[in-house]
Amino acid sequence: MRPSDWMRHSPAEAQPRRVSYFNAGFWRQKQTRRILQLAGYDLRLGKPGKDDLIAVWGHSPYAKRGAAMAEKTGGSLIRVEDAFLRSLHPGRSGEPPLGLVVCKRGMHFDITQPSDLEAILNLQPLDDGGLLARARDCMARIQEAQLSKYAAFDPDAPLPDPGYVLLIDQTRGDAAIKLGRASAHSFAEMLMQAQEDHPGARIVIKAHPETRGGHREGHYDPATLPDGVTLYDGAASPHALLEGAIAVYTVTSGLGFEAIMAGHRPKVFGQPFYAGWGLTDDVSPLPRRRRQLTRAQLFAGVMMLYPIWYDPYRDRLCALEDVIDILAARARAYAEDQHGWQAAGMRLWKRRPLNRFFGSVRPVRFSAKPTDAPAPRRQMIWARAAETLQAPPAGLVRIEDGFLRSRGLGAELVPPLSLVSDRQGIYYDPNQPSDLEDMIRSRSQLREDQRARAGQLRRNLIKAGLSKYNVGHPVQQLPEGHRILVPGQVEDDASIRLGTGMIKTNLTLLQATRAANPEAVILYKPHPDVEAGLRPGALTQEQALKFADAVIEQGDPAPLLQEVQEVWTMTSLLGFEALLRGVKVTCLGAPFYAGWGLTVDRGDVPARRGTLVPLEGLIHATLIDYPRYLDPVSGQPCPVELIVERLAAGISPAPPSLRLLAKLQGLLSSYAHLWRRG
Repeated sequence: MRPSDWMRHSPAEAQPRRVSYFNAGFWRQKQTRRILQLAGYDLRLGKPGKDDLIAVWGHSPYAKRGAAMAEKTGGSLIRVEDAFLRSLHPGRSGEPPLGLVVCKRGMHFDITQPSDLEAILNLQPLDDGGLLARARDCMARIQEAQLSKYAAFDPDAPLPDPGYVLLIDQTRGDAAIKLGRASAHSFAEMLMQAQEDHPGARIVIKAHPETRGGHREGHYDPATLPDGVTLYDGAASPHALLEGAIAVYTVTSGLGFEAIMAGHRPKVFGQPFYAGWGLTDDVSPLPRRRRQLTRAQLFAGVMMLYPIWYDPYRDRLCALEDVIDILAARARAYAEDQHGWQAAGMRLWKRRPLNRFFGSVRPVRFSAKPTDAPAPRRQMIWARAAETLQAPPAGLVRIEDGFLRSRGLGAELVPPLSLVSDRQGIYYDPNQPSDLEDMIRSRSQLREDQRARAGQLRRNLIKAGLSKYNVGHPVQQLPEGHRILVPGQVEDDASIRLGTGMIKTNLTLLQATRAANPEAVILYKPHPDVEAGLRPGALTQEQALKFADAVIEQGDPAPLLQEVQEVWTMTSLLGFEALLRGVKVTCLGAPFYAGWGLTVDRGDVPARRGTLVPLEGLIHATLIDYPRYLDPVSGQPCPVELIVERLAAGISPAPPSLRLLAKLQGLLSSYAHLWRRG
């Protein structure tokens, strides 16, 4: 965490202040009360004492009650509002906010008096290099994740052809309009001015999200708009709309601030918080704002110094970066799941965990085989089941376990904490491109924040001693010498069938490793699924010790990697985990992490993987970009960092009591594979 952003709100500075309130909104909104409590505001119902604060919600109709009580008692008034990255959906949907602003002077949208935000932008130096670097990084991350105040959008929603003038509508009666010295007439004036400034240009008016949901009315009637003017009420990301615009016009909408962050210089017809700082063309300039700010300075004040940000997973105040992580995970899940899924090839025990991952918007529908899914549902299939299809339907998405899976084995029916979805192929099949390959290639160049995040994630994984399954016992005494770890694999695993050549068994892997390293100390570690008797690939002690110096049974792989100098593998994920720990890795197959300049490659690696990628780029693509994670405590989509903490604390879903069924499923799977091979 970065406490400098929020310590000014923290109760560590002083004793919590008692705060009275008089509207039911504060009472109903548990998370809002919790954020305020963590920030040092002790909310109570009832008549305030002489030293108490009085809280009201912005300039809502009910705020007059609290204002009247403050005037009567002489108490100090504070106004509370949602922060600028709020949630997936508007507050009227019932979704709680991820941040608040608390103003002692006046609200940021009330131009009748200077606000706390205006004081920050006018008086704070805003010259700290570290703060401004973080601001630039956060702007880039928000753009990359397509986040907005309300982050629920449809990446497939149609967009107008680029080259339009974008006007931003607001809801009728919005307090920010009147208190921003504007009115309903300002919207008519804005349209006329845009037509005059851009004769013959297409004009697109973006409707407010609450008008699309039917909650409130906007200022433009589609039936009365002039030729060349259209109202856009689609579900596309505001970032996508801003990208296609040649000019942006606004009255007081917060989207005007986002337009500045996207590189526009909007024309402003009111006096919103972002006007007057040299980054807008203001129809009505505000004389008391004369300071010229950069985009990074404006962003730092508005998004980092002004709000109180909250992490609901850890129940604590946090920095903006943490909220970006949280909202990005939720927005991705919503974007991918909003139209629903049709799932094929899913074993019965997997259906409930799968529905928790992909069914929060619409329940997943299950079928034995891919079908003509009713539009607009997308189709998914467990990746291994897809191998049996003669002609996979177009758009079929393959699903597999992620790389930080659980505390326990999938073959023992332990539910996963991460899953990956791939539209092109699947990460373990080098015979065709995959989404992961594209993601790794795209991370050959990293911003500093991306490099730092991947590096911190790597350090946290090593410190917590985590691996994919997180099972095993402490490492036994090991022979001295140059140690090479050879991880055994499940021999009917798809990564071996699809990603290896002549060497595709544990015995031939050991033989090849010994032949190339006659003087080394070779340690053989059987795969945990094989040790548990759930999957094929077991070697006897006699077979293994013909080529290995020791067999590490039931060993925890994470500490074992700290004791070896090399790993030789076919396609095991343990090779990737070794790279994280700085261990030299030789690949005799073509796992996803081979071919990027980080491994010694003796297998047939696809030529399309010729790009050199830094280790932090591989980590970012593999553990941050590719998988989806589900918090086992809240059941919500979450960032990878939270999963690392949960696994380190031993928190993971418990498996059902179906061990015999797991063995039977593995046995049947093996027989089916042998039958397919003839």
